[in-house]
Amino acid sequence: MLPIGNLATARNPGVVPATGRHRLGLPSVTPKIGVGGSIGESTVKVLIAGGAGFVGSTVASACIDDGIVPVVVDNLVTGRVEFTRDRIFYQGDIADGAVVDRVFADHPDIAAVIHTATIAADPDGAVEQSRAFVDHVVRNGCRRYVFSSSAAIYRPDGDWSVSEGSAVEPTSPYARAKVAIEHLLNERAADGCLRVLSLRYFEPIGADPQLRTGPHAGRPDELLDEILGAAERDEEFVLTGQLPTRDGSEIRDFIHVWDLADAHVAALRRFDKVLPERAGWAYDVINVGTGRSTTVREFLSAFRSVAQVPLRIRETPSTPDDRVGSFTHSVRAQDMLGWAPRYSTLDGIRHAMQWAAIRPEILGA
Repeated sequence: MLPIGNLATARNPGVVPATGRHRLGLPSVTPKIGVGGSIGESTVKVLIAGGAGFVGSTVASACIDDGIVPVVVDNLVTGRVEFTRDRIFYQGDIADGAVVDRVFADHPDIAAVIHTATIAADPDGAVEQSRAFVDHVVRNGCRRYVFSSSAAIYRPDGDWSVSEGSAVEPTSPYARAKVAIEHLLNERAADGCLRVLSLRYFEPIGADPQLRTGPHAGRPDELLDEILGAAERDEEFVLTGQLPTRDGSEIRDFIHVWDLADAHVAALRRFDKVLPERAGWAYDVINVGTGRSTTVREFLSAFRSVAQVPLRIRETPSTPDDRVGSFTHSVRAQDMLGWAPRYSTLDGIRHAMQWAAIRPEILGA
């Protein structure tokens, strides 16, 4: 289980983080009904759980650019403190009630929560962490909740695509954890405690186009990181072939992380229209993607065209355990959020490489 303590540090924007922590002296907090104003207002605050991670920090940047003030809560187990610079930041675990209570006491005008906290390292622990966090959010009277979920929970249809109507059949611990968190959020929504919008997507790539944040080191499970690593080390990249796809390689669904962040902002701005109060339902899901598939072989070709560096590829036959992959349709995202992707796969690769060039300077690794 992820570490859950009762210590946190509230940090002001622009202040270099202290090395120590201090025990919180919490004021009495009265639960509030309907915390914050309308999401449609130009200035509003949003709590971002996991806002120091790759996706969460990019969402925070997109919020800032749209006039929304992010309040970041992150335990920094996988997030980076550098991604919280000049932002309202509380270091602590989202399962720690004292931390969450302090955030809402300091910022009673928080209008919504965006939950991007990572679960990859400990899926089972993340479910319990999320359960506790949801309880704390409800206790503090915040009723709008955007969950950053995953399209990996679906069973692909015959053409390897998925939609919101596809069967939910998670096959990995990560996907099962996402489903478990969605279930508990659905239960709280059914109880009238929350209104919840879950955004489901596959594989973010790229970086903030302004290069404020990007992927941090140590993510070898991501395809682009694997390719970049192979190119930098002059190693062979192993490509699995002979799958039942158009070119024999696995199908992927890449979404530029800035487009993904923009979808989270759109979910905030359209929240009350998608899930109006007293509408008879309080939970909905929207898939976020490009609406088209990219094979690994096509992605390698795109990488070569952008990077223009040598990349040696060794192709191996598939095994019964190799997956074909899938991609998501995003019609509802356009219809309900007015959202559509703006960046291409080539843009994602280009921005990722630009970020990789400056990452050691920013992160020191």
